[in-house]
Amino acid sequence: MVQKAKILLVDDRPENLLALEAILSALDQTLVRASSGEEALKALLTDDFAVILLDVQMPGMDGFETAAHIKRRERTRDIPIIFLTAINHGPHHTFRGYAAGAVDYISKPFDPWVLRAKVSVFVELYMKNCQLREQASLLRLQLEGGEKEVGEAKESAGLLAELSARLAAVEEQAEALTKQLNDESTDAAAVATAAHLERKLTGLRRALDALEPGTGSASSVPSQN
Repeated sequence: MVQKAKILLVDDRPENLLALEAILSALDQTLVRASSGEEALKALLTDDFAVILLDVQMPGMDGFETAAHIKRRERTRDIPIIFLTAINHGPHHTFRGYAAGAVDYISKPFDPWVLRAKVSVFVELYMKNCQLREQASLLRLQLEGGEKEVGEAKESAGLLAELSARLAAVEEQAEALTKQLNDESTDAAAVATAAHLERKLTGLRRALDALEPGTGSASSVPSQN
């Protein structure tokens, strides 16, 4: 299930918040209310938002001051802000909105269709960024898993090499013992025991070779008695 994006609506007038909710409800995203700049900053401490609709004229902390706080925080500085205002003081006022970090500045009354379309663009961008982060995270996990497998393979290869070297030393000693018994001993039981030991070592060698990549399976090695 695709997680819904959160849209923060900031306005000190309840009727304005209600109007924004009515306009944006068709986007089927999560709409979060804030009736002041302080309340908006508090909401931004815990939740991630796709876009913020911020009223300029609010008592106490106005929209410009709220936006300045948002842009100073590392967690929230990249969230798009759309300023909404019922007062139009001309280009200078609009410039102040953009200077505060707004991506758009809309005067009331605004066209509901235009506002919805603009917000939907930022919601879509947010969703795409979330997907990219998830894909990057999965790729990083796959790469880390591959590095772990390579490390384990190298460790196994090193262990097999060590076992092979130790077995070679035992094989050499057993071969020398068998030769010595054959040359010097008249004890048939001792000669037979040495031969049996060599057969066991041969079985161990085949089993060890079968563990190496590309040489088959140890389960295919015939048992040595």
